[in-house]
Amino acid sequence: MFRNCGICLGMRRVLALAALSAVLLNAQPAPRLEQIDHSIRSAIAGFQGTVSVFAKNLDSGETYGLRENERVRTASTIKLAVMAAVFESIARGQAKWTDQIVLHDADKVEGTGVLLEFSDGVRLPLQDLVHLMIVVSDNMATNLLLDRFTADAVNAEMDSLGLKQTRCLRKIMQGSKASGWSRAGLLEENQRFGLGVTTPKEIATLIEKMEEGQVVNAAASREMIAILKRQQDVSGIARGVGELPVADKTGALDHLRSDVGIVYSPGGRIAIAITVDGLPKLDYTPDNAGCILISELTHLLVDGLSKSH
Repeated sequence: MFRNCGICLGMRRVLALAALSAVLLNAQPAPRLEQIDHSIRSAIAGFQGTVSVFAKNLDSGETYGLRENERVRTASTIKLAVMAAVFESIARGQAKWTDQIVLHDADKVEGTGVLLEFSDGVRLPLQDLVHLMIVVSDNMATNLLLDRFTADAVNAEMDSLGLKQTRCLRKIMQGSKASGWSRAGLLEENQRFGLGVTTPKEIATLIEKMEEGQVVNAAASREMIAILKRQQDVSGIARGVGELPVADKTGALDHLRSDVGIVYSPGGRIAIAITVDGLPKLDYTPDNAGCILISELTHLLVDGLSKSH
C-alpha cells in the first residue's frame, strides 16, 4: 500500500514537471524565423509592388525566404553571371585579361555607366570592361563582353554551377533578335523578363559560391568578391547596414529595383537577394521607394539572422 502511494506520488511529480515544461515552452517567444517573417511581412504590408526575398547566414546556415523560388527579372544583377563566365573563359585560356575590344559609336547604348562618353575607336582591355560592368554597372561594357563571350556561354556557366533558373537572355537595349540573344532569350516563356531571369535563392546562391571560392576557382572567386566590394551604388543593401562591409550588385528598371550581395556582419556573413517589382512610380533617384524598402529589409534580415541573436 505504501509502495503504491510512492509510485503515485512519483507519477504526479513527473506529470507536474511535464505540465510546467509545456507552460514554459508556450510562454517562449515565437521561433526566430517566425519573428523574421513577421517583421518582413509587416515592413511590406501595403507596399505597392511585389517583393521577393532570400537571405542566408553563411556561417550558421540559417535561411529565410519569401517567394524565394519564384522567377524574377534580374535587371543588372545578371552582370554577376556575365562576370563569372568571363572569369571562366580566362581560366580556361580562351582569352586574356589584356585582350582588347574596340568601342565603336554604333555600340553605344543609354543607361548606366561611363563608356557613352568615350571616343569612337577606343580600345579597352577585358579586365577594364569587367570592372566597369560591375563597379559602375556600365551597360556598354556588358554588351561588349557579351559580344565576345555570348549569353549562351553565360548560361552554360550557370548550368555548371547548378543554377538552372538563372539565364542571361539578351544584350542590353538589344532591339533586334538577329544577334545578341541567347537561346533561352528566344523562348516565348522568357520574353517578359528582359535582360535576364533568376530566382532570389539562385542569385543569392551564386554570390554565396563566389564567397566560398566555388566559382571558377578560389583565386577567381576572391577577385570577383573584391570587385563587388568596389561597386558604387549604395542605395539598397549597403544603405541598410551602415559601416558594415558589403559586396553586392544592384539592378534597376523603370518599375523594378533589385540587389544581391553579402553583408559582413559581426553575427555572420549574410547573403541577401531582394527584388521589388511593379513599382508604380518612375523614379531614378537613390530614394526610389524600392531602394528604401530594400535597405529596410536588409536591416531586418541582418539583425534577425545574426548568430548573436
